Amino acid sequence: MSTADFLTESLEHWRYVRRGLIAELDNIPADKFDFRPTPDVRSVRELAQHIFEGSMMMVGELTREAPNFQRMPYSAFIEKYSGRAKEAKDKKELIDLLTSQVEEGIAAFTRVGEKPMKGPVTNFDGSTWSRFQWFFHSMTEEMYHRGQLVTYARLLGLVPALTQRIEASRG
Repeated sequence: MSTADFLTESLEHWRYVRRGLIAELDNIPADKFDFRPTPDVRSVRELAQHIFEGSMMMVGELTREAPNFQRMPYSAFIEKYSGRAKEAKDKKELIDLLTSQVEEGIAAFTRVGEKPMKGPVTNFDGSTWSRFQWFFHSMTEEMYHRGQLVTYARLLGLVPALTQRIEASRG
């Protein structure tokens, strides 16, 4: 059993979640990053950019002194916190951004500390959550989008990265 504090354990879990997401992205060939199952859904590239944007918004707002997701429209949050997402155009750039961003986020939350993470944040709908609740909400969203990437991989005829890892461990 870990002896780390809750914040440290939570941040380590986020790192684990992000590594899994990156493994799924890495599993999809670069020439398939514009794949989208139907015209009305995001492509692989757009999903990666969206995950990055949401994560940057989460870190940026939750590490403020008084986080409040009602202080501006959603699009303004994305604009404020995630400008780097659109800079990354190819697979390597996107994976590098997602890799460095989680480490930057972990450092930012570590600077904030555990006690403030138990404090309130005003959610988009006006409800009040703790910063930890919002942090876990964001990780849940990341896992949701990882599931989409797994589905995309299957539609492309690929075996998802996690499935490959499980099969390899069975010998």
